[in-house]
Amino acid sequence: MTEEADRFTAMYDACRGRVWAYAVSRAGRQIADEVVSETFAVAWRRWADVPRTPLPWLLGVARNILRDTVRAEVRRESFAAELGEWTERSAPGGGADDVAEEVADRNALLGALATLDEDDREVLILAAWHGLTPAEAASVVGCSSAAMRVRLHRARKRLTRAVDLAEPAAGAAVPQGRTPARRVQLGGEEA
Repeated sequence: MTEEADRFTAMYDACRGRVWAYAVSRAGRQIADEVVSETFAVAWRRWADVPRTPLPWLLGVARNILRDTVRAEVRRESFAAELGEWTERSAPGGGADDVAEEVADRNALLGALATLDEDDREVLILAAWHGLTPAEAASVVGCSSAAMRVRLHRARKRLTRAVDLAEPAAGAAVPQGRTPARRVQLGGEEA
């Protein structure tokens, strides 16, 4: 082992418990381990920036990670609310009045999501379930932030269209020769 790795290991052993306790006090046990892991990953990547007395710096990193986690959760909740609005708009009568309707709406939305092509599903999942910003999602898929915003906008429109096309189960007619799945597979464009 190198001297640098030995110093990092010593810092980890000395500070891990305190960083974990800080994370537990702020966010609970469920995510404390994840916060500790990410904190020390940042410390390893930015080893040259870690001061001689590392605990305050590590707690600052943990605080930023917790803040980002809260932001991601807010984004996920916002997207979930948006999906709920889409579902309510497409539901007969404007909303789900009972559990059965709510389950049917959720299944319709998930079914519509499943009909989208892999690229559309990926950008929607990165934004909704993983809570990534367009810039973060762009780095995952290897495109610019502006391109990701466009892809996300188009994917949302296709999802809305796919949900609307799933309406035949609720009584709407589908044009002859066109199935909802086929139209969505064509990227939402009519053939």
